Amino acid sequence: MSKILVVDDETDLEILIKQKFRRQIRERQYEFVFAVNGVDALKKLAENSDVDVVFSDINMPEMDGLTLLTKLNEISPLTKAVIVSAYGDMDNIRTAMNRGAFDFVCKPVNFDDLEVTLNKTIQHVSQLKETLKAIKENNILRMYVDEAVLNFMDRKEFENSLMVNETLEATVAFFDICGFTAITETESADKVVKMLNKYFDVMVEQIIAQNGYVDKFIGDAIMAVFRGDYHLDRAIEASLAVRSRIDKLPKETTGLNFTPQVSIGINSGELISGNIGSANLRRLDYTVIGDVVNTAQRLQSNAKAGQIVISEKAYEQIKESFRCEKIGEVALKNKSYPAVIYEVLD
Repeated sequence: MSKILVVDDETDLEILIKQKFRRQIRERQYEFVFAVNGVDALKKLAENSDVDVVFSDINMPEMDGLTLLTKLNEISPLTKAVIVSAYGDMDNIRTAMNRGAFDFVCKPVNFDDLEVTLNKTIQHVSQLKETLKAIKENNILRMYVDEAVLNFMDRKEFENSLMVNETLEATVAFFDICGFTAITETESADKVVKMLNKYFDVMVEQIIAQNGYVDKFIGDAIMAVFRGDYHLDRAIEASLAVRSRIDKLPKETTGLNFTPQVSIGINSGELISGNIGSANLRRLDYTVIGDVVNTAQRLQSNAKAGQIVISEKAYEQIKESFRCEKIGEVALKNKSYPAVIYEVLD
């Protein structure tokens, strides 16, 4: 259900709105809140933080619609405004649009046109909220977003979510494209980026297929996280698929005659998940940290081209489902004792 704040000093409009939209109100598509001017509207917004659309007249006592628009952008950037004005009052309409109004309708109000306009505005607000949700959930491919979303995150969600974190059981996998650094030294930047993106597309497709998500791209490597039931098994299935798909790619026609291969490190266990970054810079990443993550990266650094390396603990969990081979003891950076590692064959 969408909540709409109607702001007009003509009280007859409230009666007309309730009559014209009685079906939508009865079916709980719309919920209307009414205010008689801008000052009253600000009070109603404070009481109803979930207002999606403000439908406002321009000429009102105490605070007019244009001033309300300025205040609205400050206190509720995700809420969009539809302005109603006398036909031909183009100066006020232009001012309203410049101050952030999403759309306008002319007096006398055509209620069929108003319904179309409200639906379009509500859909836009819904898309903004979905974009915000995608960002908060660290969607795999982040897109540029509406400024209002960023402002909303800055003023409300950003501060509230700074300290949010949780402990969870999950699997982390690092996928590195072997020998790619040498390519960057000999090929043009444009070709390097196209090659890297092509490889990443292949890898990401297999990660998503196993319900994993990309936590971050690190140079020519990917850090992926798998959560939920059988997260370790799914991480290994994704890794086998990535290796198979990468191995089938043709050689690149470069001076180095580059053949793409991957080395993969996988570790599973308890992680800390939360917003990591700088509040002062307004840059946070919803990510995972902890010894499991660090160890997964160390395992990847010990993997040779085409190898999928796991810890002994992970091996004990999956040895009946996957064919593995013991590599032996290795010294992992910042670890006090050597670790026994295994290679997943298939």
